[in-house]
Amino acid sequence: MFKVAMILWLVLAGAALAENVAQPFTLYRSSAVDPMMRVHIATFDAEERSPSYNRENCWTAADLFMSQEGVSVRFWCEPGRYAGTR
Repeated sequence: MFKVAMILWLVLAGAALAENVAQPFTLYRSSAVDPMMRVHIATFDAEERSPSYNRENCWTAADLFMSQEGVSVRFWCEPGRYAGTR
C-alpha cells in the first residue's frame, strides 16, 4: 500500500510542478516577397517557474521588431518549439 501511495504522490507532485513551468514559444516572421511564408526567428524556452515567461518575452521581441522603422513584415509568436514548414 505504501508503494502505491508513494507512486500516486509522485505522479500528482510531478503534474503540479509541470503546471508551473514556462511553455516554449517560437517567434516567426513573414516574408516581404511571400506574406504567407513562416520564417523561424527564435525559440524562447527558458525553464522558468512562471507559465507566461516565454510567451511574454516572445511577444515583447515581436513588438520590438515590428516597431522598427521601415519594417514591412509581420512578426508573431506560436506556442511550442519550431515546427518547420507547414
